[in-house]
Amino acid sequence: MKLSILLESLPIIAKINGGYATVTDKFGKRILTYDSNGNIVKELEGKIYFAAKEAYDRQEPSFGKSEILNQAFAWFLPIDEYVLASSNIERVQRDENLFKALEQALPFIAQVTGGEAVIFDDEGRRLFCVNQHGKAQDEYIGKISTAAQETMQGQRPIIGKSMSVDGAMAVRIPITEKYGIGFNNERSIQQKQKLLDQVTKFQYAHYTFNDIVSQSKVMEQVKEFAKRVAESQSSILLFGPTGTGKELFAQSIHNSSPRRNKPFIAINCGALPPTLIESTLFGYNPGSFTGANRKGKIGLFEKADGGTLFLDEISEMELDMQTKLLRVLQEKEVTRIGGQTTIPVDVRIISSTNKNLQEMVQIGKFREDLFYRLNVVDIKIPSLKEREGDIFLLLEHFIYKFNLIFGKNVTKASPEARKILSSYDWPGNVREFQNCVERIFNVITGDTIIVEHLPPYILNKLNEGTSKKISKTSPKEKLSLEKIVSLAEKEAIKLALERNNNNRAQTAEELGVSTTTLWRKMKEYGLI
Repeated sequence: MKLSILLESLPIIAKINGGYATVTDKFGKRILTYDSNGNIVKELEGKIYFAAKEAYDRQEPSFGKSEILNQAFAWFLPIDEYVLASSNIERVQRDENLFKALEQALPFIAQVTGGEAVIFDDEGRRLFCVNQHGKAQDEYIGKISTAAQETMQGQRPIIGKSMSVDGAMAVRIPITEKYGIGFNNERSIQQKQKLLDQVTKFQYAHYTFNDIVSQSKVMEQVKEFAKRVAESQSSILLFGPTGTGKELFAQSIHNSSPRRNKPFIAINCGALPPTLIESTLFGYNPGSFTGANRKGKIGLFEKADGGTLFLDEISEMELDMQTKLLRVLQEKEVTRIGGQTTIPVDVRIISSTNKNLQEMVQIGKFREDLFYRLNVVDIKIPSLKEREGDIFLLLEHFIYKFNLIFGKNVTKASPEARKILSSYDWPGNVREFQNCVERIFNVITGDTIIVEHLPPYILNKLNEGTSKKISKTSPKEKLSLEKIVSLAEKEAIKLALERNNNNRAQTAEELGVSTTTLWRKMKEYGLI
C-alpha cells in the first residue's frame, strides 16, 4: 500500500477513534500524526513509538495501552514497511475533564435539584456523594446501587426509588461507559412530610374546656352545650368565623368524652392536595404509587381507631374525596390504597368550617348526604365581637401568658388603650387578638400597655371608621392620635351603653371607669 494512502486516512481514523492516528516506519519512528480534529501533531513527528515497532517485528495486529496516557488504549496494524496506529487518548482526556467538571458541579446539582447527588462507576458503585446542602457524604462512598448497575449496563436513564431516602425517587443517567450520575428529590419528600406534620396532629388532645377563657353569657352557653354532647358518639360540626377556637373546642370535646384515653388526630383538609389527603386518611400498601413508602403506611382513620378524628376546614375537601369519606363513614371501614382488604374502624368525627356548608350544598360544592352525616350536632362558635365582656378577660390571660414567654412584667393597659381594644371589631377573632398582644410584647418597655403600643393597622382602621364623621366639615383635616382616641372612646361608650340598656353603673364597670368619669365623658361627647 502506498504511503500517501495511509497518510490520507489518518484524519478520518483519528476522528472515528477519538484520539491520535499515526503512521510509523518499521523502526517505530512516527512519520505523521493527526488528532481527532484533523490537526497535525507536529511535536510527535520523529518520536519513536515502541509499541508500533513491536507490532512490526511480530508482523501481527496488536492492542495495548497508550504510551502517552496510561488510561487510553491504542491499536497497531503492520502494513508493508509501515505501521498504522491509533489511540482513543483524546476521548479519554475529554471523559476525564468531564468527570472532573461533574465532580466540581456535584454540590450545585444537589442544591438545585433539592436532593442527594452521586457519581457512580460502571458497576453502580458510588464514587462521590453529596447531600441536598452540597456537603460530602463520605459514608456512602463504595455502596452499590442495583438501579445504577442497570443504568450502566443498558446505557440508558432509569427512574426508580432512592436507595438512601425512604419515599424519594431518583434518576440515574449514564454519562460515559465508565461512569454516570444520579440525583433524588429528597428535599421535596422532606417538605411533603413537614407539610403532613403541620396539618396532622397525632397522639392526644392538649386542651380542655378549662382552657377556653370566657365569662360572656353566649360563650358559656356554647361551652355547656358542647360538654353535654361530648358524652355522645354523634358526629359534631363546629362552625364559625376564622380564629374563634374551633380546634380548641374539638380537643375539649374529645377530652370530655368516653374516648378521652384514645387517640385524637387532626388533619387540615385545606392544606393538602386531594391525592395526599386520600393516602393520609386511608393509608396505602407497599408499591401503591410512585414515591410511596416502600413499607406502606397506616392511615389516620386506623390511627384514630377508638378515638376522635378532627377534620379541620372540611369545606375545602374536593367532591371526589367527599364521596370516599362518605363511604368510610357509612361502612365504618377503610381500604388502603392499593389494597383489597377492608379494615373496620371505630372513629368519632368532629369537623369544622368557617363557610356556610348549606349554601355550598345548594350550589353543588358539598355533598348533601355527607353534610347530614357530619352535621348530626352543630355548634356555632361565636365571634369575639359577640362575646360581651370577654375582651378584657382574654387580655389578662394573654398578658400572663406572654409575661412568662418574654420575661416581662406587664400589669395593665391604659384606659385609652382598653377603649380602643374594646371598640375594634376583631375580624380575626381570638387568634387576631392574641397576635395583637404578642406584637405589643415585642415593643413594650414598661408595665403598662398604651395606645402607642397598639398595632398601626388597628389605629388606621379606627381612623377610617371615624374620619367620615368629620369629613363633611373638615375634609382636609388630618386626624391626630388624640382625636382618633377621642372618637374611638365615644364609640366605645355608645356601644357599651347599648349593650347594657343604658345602665350607667353596668356600663362603667364594663369600661373599667367610675360612674362619675362615665357621666363626665358622656356629657363631653354629647351623649346626654
